[in-house]
Amino acid sequence: MNKIYDSDPYLAPYRGAIDERHGRILSGMRSIAGEGRLSDAVNNHLYYGLHRLEDGSWVFREWAPNATRIYLIGECNNWKRTEAYALKPVGNGNWEIVLPPMFLHHGDLYKLFIEWPGGGGERIPSYATRTVQDPETKVFCAQVWAPAAPYEWKHPHAGKRPHPLIYECHIGMSSEEEKVSTFEEFRKDVLPRVRELGYDTLQIMALQEHPYYGSFGYQVSNFFALSSRFGTPEEFKRLVDDAHGKGIAVVMDIVHSHSVDNVAEGLSCFDGREDLYFYNGPQGRHPAWGSRCFDYGKNETKYFLLSNVKFWMEEYHIDGFRFDGVTSMLYWDHGLGKDFGDYSLYFDEGVDENAVTYLGLANILIHEMNPNAFTIAEDVSGMAGLAAPLNAGGVGFDFRMAMGIADYWIKTVKERSDEDWSVGDIWWNLTNKRADEKTVSYAECHDQALVGDKTLIFRFMDKEMYYSMGTDSKNPVVDRGVALHKMIRLVTAATSGGGYLNFMGNEFGHPEWIDFPREGNGWSFKYARRQWSLAEPEYLRYRYLRNFDSAMIHLIRSERLLFAPPRLLVSDEEKKVLIFMRGNCIFACNFHPTGSFADYGFAAPAGEWVDVMDSDEYRFNGFSRLKTGEHHFTVAQKSPNGDPAFNDTLYLYLPSRTVTVLRKV
Repeated sequence: MNKIYDSDPYLAPYRGAIDERHGRILSGMRSIAGEGRLSDAVNNHLYYGLHRLEDGSWVFREWAPNATRIYLIGECNNWKRTEAYALKPVGNGNWEIVLPPMFLHHGDLYKLFIEWPGGGGERIPSYATRTVQDPETKVFCAQVWAPAAPYEWKHPHAGKRPHPLIYECHIGMSSEEEKVSTFEEFRKDVLPRVRELGYDTLQIMALQEHPYYGSFGYQVSNFFALSSRFGTPEEFKRLVDDAHGKGIAVVMDIVHSHSVDNVAEGLSCFDGREDLYFYNGPQGRHPAWGSRCFDYGKNETKYFLLSNVKFWMEEYHIDGFRFDGVTSMLYWDHGLGKDFGDYSLYFDEGVDENAVTYLGLANILIHEMNPNAFTIAEDVSGMAGLAAPLNAGGVGFDFRMAMGIADYWIKTVKERSDEDWSVGDIWWNLTNKRADEKTVSYAECHDQALVGDKTLIFRFMDKEMYYSMGTDSKNPVVDRGVALHKMIRLVTAATSGGGYLNFMGNEFGHPEWIDFPREGNGWSFKYARRQWSLAEPEYLRYRYLRNFDSAMIHLIRSERLLFAPPRLLVSDEEKKVLIFMRGNCIFACNFHPTGSFADYGFAAPAGEWVDVMDSDEYRFNGFSRLKTGEHHFTVAQKSPNGDPAFNDTLYLYLPSRTVTVLRKV
């Protein structure tokens, strides 16, 4: 296979650095697995933590090299440090205890009490697979989880996703009620919505246990523990299983970029040491997030994180991962304040090559375990090769998030009048991607919905949303917002470099922001929920925005649009017309705020074309200025407008603020 520097002359000066990076990943794999498979060699989760043996007894193991004494404390011994529950050192910093069957029971709460030179304290085991929070004291404890009968899976994995259509979701805020929702409620109430909309992948946030609900799950304390605030492991398995049965893959938003700084709940100062799993000194602390930074060069850390990946795939049948905070992992300065305008920044001393190696190993492990699994990198730096195949000199991610697209749309809507929008600029920002890497495009994700920011629909309408979302309203501000909301989504999805993502509720223009319960809002859940009922009544516009999103997603799937590259036909700055092809379809976009154009001619493939969908249809809360299903025939004449490779001309009526989709007959 050609290397990434063979097709990109800008990478030629870094050929040596790319080859060395590739060599480090392969060397890291050999150091762990020898000549075998990485997935066979990474099994820390089967050794450490609490396990039940065949005879019914229990064995518990922990790695704490700085500890002088460790006790298991809990409901089993009235939270007392007793010799009967003292762990024994077994070498290399490992501690172990074997307990008779009657000493522990399913549901029992427990912790460790670790003593070290000069101190000691209660800790939650680093490999705990179940933690729960006391509703009164808010204290977290590990919990014995050993149900009498294991969950029986009914459905196989959902299969390969070369071009995923992703529905990003958060279980807790998925209810319309002002509360923390559950896995079961999501499975019954939201999963059918996802299937109806046509999305084929769920990307679930906040699955790993985190002490502060408002962190959106990004301040993880217990990496192997499913957040108990949403339900039990069996309930989550039932959700994943049901998704698979509906043909929906499940991707986990996994956080390996940092760990919460909390001592009582997390890994920080676990055995009294600052650097057990983390870098020592300032490198071990994130200056912007107030969290701990993993030492990816340390063997124990690599085994911990790789085993964590394997655990989630084995235990919960996860189909893939979106790795959060990859930019923070890749650079010693976490990418803070950098614009990454120079390729040298991807290969100089500012890169934490330990992290690059770890990410390469994680991708090897995931694809060994399930060749159909896929990985997504959340990286804003654009590091070349991150989402290129390992054997091409890349790090091995299947996709990277096209984070600049959402930023571009927000900046455009916020800073430019409609008359100043540039269709050439739109095309460049939506399609400027490395040819050797696939991306996931999105107009907005959860980031743009958080309090302090604004969703696109709220930027368009602001307070008018509260008064004019009825279908009988004649509000030009809302008309504009509805039209552009649809256009932006369709043009973003139709130009995607590999996949498309939407955050739950945004498909129908969910009003307002996301604000989790906190002291500043009186611990209110008012904005930490989704108002699904808004999209039901025929008299509200939300319903028609949802209809449009569903039609768009089904069109992308039925036409297999993302399997072919987009091809620009027209970029008309004066009339603000952007026309492009993808697969067997033409997308004719008129971004002009007032101008509609009759008999707009452009060079196109000869033949018959049919209008299969347009954003101005009544069913999408448009003005229905076009006729869906109408057939158009090219004329045998050369047009100076458009791609000179085509000798025929297609004439269309292009209403203002409308995207028309035509399919070749």
